Amino acid sequence: MADPSTYRPKPGQIPDSPGVYKFRDEHRRVIYVGKAKSLRQRLANYFQPLTSLHPRTATMVTTAASVEWTVVATEVEALQLEYSWIKEFDPRFNVKYRDDKSYPYLAVTMNEEFPRVQVMRGAKKKGVRYFGPYGQAWAIRETVDLMLRVFPVRTCSAGVFKRSAQIGRPCLLGYIGKCAAPCVGRVTPEEHRELAEDFCDFMAGRTGAHLRRVEQDMMAAAEDMEYERAARLRDDREALRKALEKNAVVFTDATDADLIAVAEDELEAAVQIFHVRGGRVRGQRGWVTDKVEAVDAAGLVEHALQQLYGEESGDTVPKEVLVPALPEDADAVSGWLAGRRGSNVSLRIPQRGDKKALMVTVGRNAQQALMLHKTKRASDLTTRSRALEEIAAALELDSAPLRIECFDISHLQGDDVVASMVVFEDGLARKSEYRRFQIKGFEGQDDVRSMHEVISRRFKRYLAEKARTGEWVEDEAQESGDANPAPETPAPASDPGPGDLGDPGDRGPDPASTPVPVPPPGEVSAFQEEDGRPKRFAYPPQLLVVDGGQPQVAAAQRALDELGIDDIAVCGLAKRLEEVWVPGEDDPVVLPRTSEGLYLLQRVRDEAHRFAITYQRAKRAKRFRAGPLDAVPGLGDTRKHALIKHFGSVKRLRSATIEEICEVPGIGRKTAETIAAALAGAAPAAPAVNTATGEIMEEDDGGSTP
Repeated sequence: MADPSTYRPKPGQIPDSPGVYKFRDEHRRVIYVGKAKSLRQRLANYFQPLTSLHPRTATMVTTAASVEWTVVATEVEALQLEYSWIKEFDPRFNVKYRDDKSYPYLAVTMNEEFPRVQVMRGAKKKGVRYFGPYGQAWAIRETVDLMLRVFPVRTCSAGVFKRSAQIGRPCLLGYIGKCAAPCVGRVTPEEHRELAEDFCDFMAGRTGAHLRRVEQDMMAAAEDMEYERAARLRDDREALRKALEKNAVVFTDATDADLIAVAEDELEAAVQIFHVRGGRVRGQRGWVTDKVEAVDAAGLVEHALQQLYGEESGDTVPKEVLVPALPEDADAVSGWLAGRRGSNVSLRIPQRGDKKALMVTVGRNAQQALMLHKTKRASDLTTRSRALEEIAAALELDSAPLRIECFDISHLQGDDVVASMVVFEDGLARKSEYRRFQIKGFEGQDDVRSMHEVISRRFKRYLAEKARTGEWVEDEAQESGDANPAPETPAPASDPGPGDLGDPGDRGPDPASTPVPVPPPGEVSAFQEEDGRPKRFAYPPQLLVVDGGQPQVAAAQRALDELGIDDIAVCGLAKRLEEVWVPGEDDPVVLPRTSEGLYLLQRVRDEAHRFAITYQRAKRAKRFRAGPLDAVPGLGDTRKHALIKHFGSVKRLRSATIEEICEVPGIGRKTAETIAAALAGAAPAAPAVNTATGEIMEEDDGGSTP
């Protein structure tokens, strides 16, 4: 790891002007390229103390061994040079979008004597008109099949064209009227090129003139009683309308624009682009990238613009580009786009109307693309195996951690402190094994102490199960210093309440679906209850992950040591730095940003955080909804609602006699006496006040719900 101070330029050596800079490693390979309005100010930011740098930036400057720069005249030139160098050197610390597939385009080879319509992928060629990209090649072929009725342009390959010219007979499309058959001289090269230009005009959005022309010809043919020709023109008109229907109208003013949206998380980002031409969505594409540099949404947009338009020119760069966030040098980027197009380009954030609504749709597509990418990455067996192997290698485990448990603490400023336990087996979430905890040992905010309590409670239950089945003998317990580990009392199956049971609404499949060893007939497995269901805390993990850094990891390890458990590995994942901490180490384990192991640990940590915060919010909402009837023991929701429905409000219920309460279905005298005593001891709630008028709102009209 290099020290940035060893290659830091001397004061005054860096010019205060626009330019592009390159960081190189010890082997002279370019690892990062950037641009700046002021090279002096920008480069000075890289040579701050490492603790004040973003972790990705710190990794880059410690990997580099030298820095160099090139001065340019304008910011637009800096943008162009940056793009050229990124393309040339492919730096490892620059964001590079990668397509998950090669998108097909509808291409018209205007550079040939007889232009051809075809599907094209890959790099664009000079002299070829492109339309798209399309999501699927079959969508292009359907559109072309409809269009050839009106614009019978050649679609055959060079070999077929040459063969037809030699034998003097056109192909099948020539006989059925879907090709003008220039191969046998039915049309001149000029007439065929005019057909191709009309085809391009229609695909570019200039559709009104062609539709009007076909309709006029149809009416003229009908007046001349050329009914067969009129019928054919009618079919041509319907074919053009069908082709238009395949592209939904999104803007009524025939706008040409590209809309770009970004979805991101800590490690990855997805970009979606909608191409709108003539007010219709003509194409869509998307990219996914690893966030290997410290970049925000504006930076991701700038990188996307460079990749999208770096090789484009003319009309392929639209008049308007709509983005979710403007790049840092928005004016320079707009100028660069204008130079590519040859005229002004508007780069802006849509604020209202149809464009704002379509941007929301594009953003939703970006979110879905990122989620789909993560799902595919998580569901691949080979990828999961590699992730587990990388974790085992990084943490120096004897074998891959087939069962991983992760714990997270959640609270709101010290109130409603809860914890979650999520389980991943073979790299996949096992929701039937999820558990949730309430912190019982103390009150207030102390994540380290909370983590120690939760780990202790979870593994006391595990040791209690081993002791009950005979797996944990007394000699082992005495050697570990805990001869009789106290089990955590399980909560009733009908009411998870404040105990350690998972939330039934978020536990996935029934626990019976979890595979367990099958005992011989008449026996009960050590991993099963007497009713055959799997035990709640019977399975130990190979790896215990906590959401946090050194303090949380130390607390978890201390809890295991106190219980005498020494065969479970412990680590923590700190969210801000994405560093893996292990007990007793002063420095974290840093996994590569592209590591599948890091990706799996992040998924586990994020799932634990989601499960914990869901439980914490539910508890907080329940506390806010709590009423006097909640203090009555044994009174469930059904009878609470029956009481409120009968009396109309808690105020009227409080003034009711025991005999009146007994009139409610399901309420006996003993329960009525308990209700009356509880309400008599509870202080009445303060009257509600209308803040607009100052009027006191009577509870009798509606009352409060339990």
